[in-house]
Amino acid sequence: MRIQTANARPQASILSTNKMLKNTYMLLSMTLLFSAATAGLAMVFNLPHPGMIITMVAYFGLLFLTSKFSNSSLGLVFVFALTGFMGLTLGPILNMYLNAFSNGHELIMTALGGTGVIFLGLSGYALTTRKDFSFLGGFLMVGILVAFLAGIGAMFFAIPALSLAVSAMFILLMSAMILYQTSAIIHGGETNYIMATVSLYISIYNLFLSLLQLLAAFSGDD
Repeated sequence: MRIQTANARPQASILSTNKMLKNTYMLLSMTLLFSAATAGLAMVFNLPHPGMIITMVAYFGLLFLTSKFSNSSLGLVFVFALTGFMGLTLGPILNMYLNAFSNGHELIMTALGGTGVIFLGLSGYALTTRKDFSFLGGFLMVGILVAFLAGIGAMFFAIPALSLAVSAMFILLMSAMILYQTSAIIHGGETNYIMATVSLYISIYNLFLSLLQLLAAFSGDD
C-alpha cells in the first residue's frame, strides 16, 4: 500500500506539471496572437504612442489587476487587456522603424525570428534538462531594476551608447527570465498559469524590442 502511495505522488506531480505547461503555453500563444492583432491595428490606423507616463500607469495597473484576480476568470480578462494594450504600444514603435529605416521590414522580421529562436531554444533546454534555475531569482530582480533605471536615464539624457547597453542587458536578463520561469513551472515554484503566461509574455516582448533596437543600431539603413 505504501509503495502504491509513493508511486502515485510522483505521477500526480508529473500530471500537474504537464497540465500547467499545457495551460501556460496555450494561453501564451493566444495572448501573443491577440497582441499581434492589436499591434497590427495600431499600425494600420497609424495610432500614436500613448507616451511613457500613460504606458507605465496602464501597464502596472493592468499587471496589478491581473495578479489580484489571477485565481479567477477575471484574471483571463485582465491578461488579455494587458497584452492587448502592450500590442497597441508596440504598433507605433514598429511604424517608427518602418519609416526610419529602408530595411525596416527586414529588421522587424529578423528580430521576430531571433526572439522565437531564443525563446524556443531556452524553453526547450529547461524542459529537457529539467535543471533548477531558481538561483537566478535574486540576480534577475537586481538586474532588471538596474536595467530599468539605466533605460530611464538613457531616455532622459539621450545617451545612445547607454541605450544600446541597456538593450544588451535586457536581452540577457529576459533570456535568463525565460529559463527561470520555465524552471519554476517544472519544479512547482509557479502554479498559476496566468501569472506564468504574463511573465513569459513580458520576457518575449522586451526581448523582441531589445533585439530590434540592436539590429537597427548595427544594421539599419537610414
